[in-house]
Amino acid sequence: MPSYNEIVTNWLPRYTGMPIDKFGDYILLTNFSHYVTSFAEQFKCDIYGEDRPMQAATNSNGLTIVNFGIGSPNAATIMDLLSARQPKSVLFLGKCGGLKYSSEIGHFILPIAAIRGEGTGNDYLPPEVPALPSFKLHKFVSEIICEKDLDYRTGVVYTTNRRVWEHDSDFLARLRKLKAIAIDMETATIFIVGHHNQISRGALLLVSDVPVQPDGVKTEESDANVTKNWGEVHLQLGIEAMTEIDSKGEKMKHFEY
Repeated sequence: MPSYNEIVTNWLPRYTGMPIDKFGDYILLTNFSHYVTSFAEQFKCDIYGEDRPMQAATNSNGLTIVNFGIGSPNAATIMDLLSARQPKSVLFLGKCGGLKYSSEIGHFILPIAAIRGEGTGNDYLPPEVPALPSFKLHKFVSEIICEKDLDYRTGVVYTTNRRVWEHDSDFLARLRKLKAIAIDMETATIFIVGHHNQISRGALLLVSDVPVQPDGVKTEESDANVTKNWGEVHLQLGIEAMTEIDSKGEKMKHFEY
């Protein structure tokens, strides 16, 4: 049986098409192929893995972006595979549904924690272990956002494996009791598997719909509008934060609980 390191070292290029030595020290994770395309066009770099489950590109500054797909299992997979590279830091650029009427479409959210409703993380650490970002990474991302004179929210997000839940009244009632600011399908998994693998991690989420409102459920048209109006800003915030954190940010070190 191959060792864990042998498996992830073999599988990271297998899933992305990109050799391990092409991965940078800092990683942007996303669910969106157009983020990878925009990144590659901006920095005139190659996209790997267009015939693979995941696509990746690295610029000349050593910043890599990976489209890992959708959902908690995929999030766990990429965080496991990245342990072959042991990046200095990983930032997830994802979309989320706002669960508060004050969480308007286009708002950015820096989650202070994520509720582990997806179940995937239970294979890594007990349910009692909180899913947390790396504070110093979020602190630096918040500074970048404020420098741009942009607004953001903080709070707890709820991560679920369930994609279609908007008409489940019992599920909605439970979300209200949990007081989460937003819901997504990846953040808690990235936080908990990142902790398990001793990788500094964070998330900058873009509110793309407000499903607690009668007309707030995401459609193809509404999502296209969100991408048009805020997608590029979202991507550029991630690029700038992860490009400058090595020179301007505080040094990060992983500590066990």
